[in-house]
Amino acid sequence: MTPLLEVTNLYKHFDISGGLLDQLQFEGGRIVRKKTTVKAINGVSFDVHPGETLCMVGESGCGKSTVARTVLGLYEPNQGEIRYKGERIDNLPPSKMRAFRAKMQMVFQDPYASLNPRMKVQQILEEPIKIHKAAATSKEIAEKISEVMKDVGVDPHWKNRYPHEFSGGQRQRISIARALMVDPEFVVADEPISALDVSIQAQILNLMMDAQEERNLSYLFITHDLSVVEHIGTRVAVMYLGTLCELSSTRKLFESPRHPYTQALLSAIPRLDEEKPNHIKLKGEVPTPIHLPSGCVFHARCPLANERCKQEIPKLLTIEENLQVACHAVEEQRD
Repeated sequence: MTPLLEVTNLYKHFDISGGLLDQLQFEGGRIVRKKTTVKAINGVSFDVHPGETLCMVGESGCGKSTVARTVLGLYEPNQGEIRYKGERIDNLPPSKMRAFRAKMQMVFQDPYASLNPRMKVQQILEEPIKIHKAAATSKEIAEKISEVMKDVGVDPHWKNRYPHEFSGGQRQRISIARALMVDPEFVVADEPISALDVSIQAQILNLMMDAQEERNLSYLFITHDLSVVEHIGTRVAVMYLGTLCELSSTRKLFESPRHPYTQALLSAIPRLDEEKPNHIKLKGEVPTPIHLPSGCVFHARCPLANERCKQEIPKLLTIEENLQVACHAVEEQRD
């Protein structure tokens, strides 16, 4: 099956040096100018197939959200390629990118910040239609708004209310409705339930799954909640410090994780059937994306690391069907 989205060797770095005076440092008896760079994404490659949900997981600051925003063109990549249905889109000018933006939509993490507080719900929902010319007449726009509001479980009669008049769960439903207004094929959901009460999270997840089935949507679902991944994910991409550690089907990942970081991550999930928790405790300090370690970025905390891990960056290798791992220890079958 041809992938809907293909990301190849993606890099995104941010210059946080500040002004000239901020860059000047005193070293070896003289003043030198140094730039500070956050290496947020480093050589990430993956694809998303039609109708699937690829979940991207990892610790806070590992680069998940940066990947999501770079894929949609909100950030410009430093290196790599992004293709949508085989056509490269990362180097397109804004005028040509607009046609793809209607097909690729985003649901942001915080519904309190992602909706304009000065606009009524009707204005929020009709804005993407007008920009992408998805409907011709005012009547068609009104019908579309009512239809999508019903689909996400919000009363269409509330379209003249402002965002502050809704609860957190209702606001996120409106955010999802905004993404669905132009009938997209691919939706990036950046931790869409993390800012919501636990009682509301399941409702939003079920809403997104129903929308996926009815509209044949593909999701890139960013989350740090592994219980959500097990519930909604088709495949899982595990990120650590801007790199992709493991890419696997959801079932394989939870049954037999291969990368040492994935194993540690899954061991932290509390389980009721465990008399004595078997948590893997990682040692050492977490490196920063400003000063990345040499070789494998995980080697300082990995119990299986050797000299090769300290010097050579591992490549994402196909171990078996629906399983790719970037780890020298897995490649060499170290225990």
